[in-house]
Amino acid sequence: MKYTKLGHTGLDVSRLCLGTMGFGNASTGMFPWAVDETQSTAVIKQALDLGINFFDTANIYSHGDSERFVGQALKRLAHRDQIVLATKVFFTPEQAPNVAGLSRKAIMSQIDQSLERLQTDYVDLYIIHRWDYQTPIEETMEALHDVVKSGKARYIGASAMFAWQFEKAQAIAEQHGWTKFVSMQNHLNLLYREEEREMLPLCADQDIAVTPYSPLASGRLTRDWAGETKRYVTDDVARSKYDDSKQLDLPIIQRVGEIADKYGVDRVQVALAWLLQKPTVTAPIIGATKASHLTGAVKALDLKLTPADVQYLEEPYVPHELVGPLTRDQMNYQR
Repeated sequence: MKYTKLGHTGLDVSRLCLGTMGFGNASTGMFPWAVDETQSTAVIKQALDLGINFFDTANIYSHGDSERFVGQALKRLAHRDQIVLATKVFFTPEQAPNVAGLSRKAIMSQIDQSLERLQTDYVDLYIIHRWDYQTPIEETMEALHDVVKSGKARYIGASAMFAWQFEKAQAIAEQHGWTKFVSMQNHLNLLYREEEREMLPLCADQDIAVTPYSPLASGRLTRDWAGETKRYVTDDVARSKYDDSKQLDLPIIQRVGEIADKYGVDRVQVALAWLLQKPTVTAPIIGATKASHLTGAVKALDLKLTPADVQYLEEPYVPHELVGPLTRDQMNYQR
């Protein structure tokens, strides 16, 4: 495993992060393709064996079961001081006032609930899952600052927003002497590159760690589009992200296959190697639900794409509709 600093912090993270959205109870949780605690633990153990020390979850994933599974496994299998554990706040399954969003009340309540499920006294990275149009950003940033100063989080990060929102939050924090974001978890892969326009240059300028989610486009970059898995058939969120642009993206998927054949590797390694060669990318978040997913992903660390390879992969891309940041009209606390 290779390690790097998380942006301009002193925190050491593996170049791959294990994403745990797929951990939960398939019958009662959010995702029919989720894997149970036994399978989740096996994936976490494989990650640790491979040297991955960076784990990402969220309070909303499978209504808290992801945090429970991760907390139980890491408590048993890992040394807490060597692990970098991230979770998120914004979405909640409850349809009631004050429980979701980024108000001071919601943040203070949700961090305690997350820590209880994770069986830890602190998280290393506390991430706001979306921008909250209904709460003043001053209130949010001060509350996050207090979470850090209370010792319940070491750093804070953000996810899936417009560049102007991220910069506004940073400016407010700096103005008041509050804790600033050190990471951006955004939607970025070979099929979706809109973040290259504003967010990535902003993060590069401010030395913000970029930890992309959906680095494999929910599996679409790992196989022919015709290939079907349980997740492909049942993941409505992923289908809403990618199916409308299928015809635009098929040439890119074909080229990923060609580069994979050129080097005698799997497509997953090509897709991840493309991300890893970007100077702004710290650690793509791999949403593994099988130990074998990680075994293949780690090999991407040794694949070096040439500038010609990168150009060939990127050439067919055309602008896409924004997927990730929410507008005021789109904002909804329910996933």
